[in-house]
Amino acid sequence: MRCRHVELRKWCCTGLAVVGGAITFIASPAEAHIGTGLPGGLLAGFEHPLSGLDHLLAMISVGLWGAFLGRPLIYALPVIFPVVMVVGAGAGMHEIPMPSVEIGIALSVLVLGGCIAMSFNAPSWVAISIVATFAVFHGYAHGRELPSAADPVGFATGFVFATGLLHVAGIIVGRLRNHHKGTATIRALGVMIAGTGAWFLNRAIWP
Repeated sequence: MRCRHVELRKWCCTGLAVVGGAITFIASPAEAHIGTGLPGGLLAGFEHPLSGLDHLLAMISVGLWGAFLGRPLIYALPVIFPVVMVVGAGAGMHEIPMPSVEIGIALSVLVLGGCIAMSFNAPSWVAISIVATFAVFHGYAHGRELPSAADPVGFATGFVFATGLLHVAGIIVGRLRNHHKGTATIRALGVMIAGTGAWFLNRAIWP
């Protein structure tokens, strides 16, 4: 039991380190050579996924679900999401027509939260398809919000890095399932995430 407590503390400390690193990065002064100085550079891209609860919950959920599914998806999903998100961002920057992005993002929070709540042990191709589809919507939203005068490469680099950190945070929390009542705790988080997604969906459909 003591070993479990020590391991739990280790994972909690790691999670705090990730969060602390993110906060430190955000708090860094703009003149510290982290972008081109144009609106929408590296710092703006890093901050953007952290500025909206819908984006944040979806990205953490990818890590949580990946931790539940185990290898190879624990590694594959956090890579697939940001890669496909860049494709979606490109579509947004070029204003390629898409179905309702707000509904797609709300559904991502609802569906991913539901998968966690139900402990949905999806086949690899299903999990990858779900994550990749929703990544397009999230990337599209980021791309559309990028100012026309901004540095697109810096912005993309920033939001991919921030997305990766959020995925890692989800994986760290997902490790709790290996502890006593950990699975129940993770499923309860999934219920709360899905409930929030349902609220987002309601707002998207009836603003």
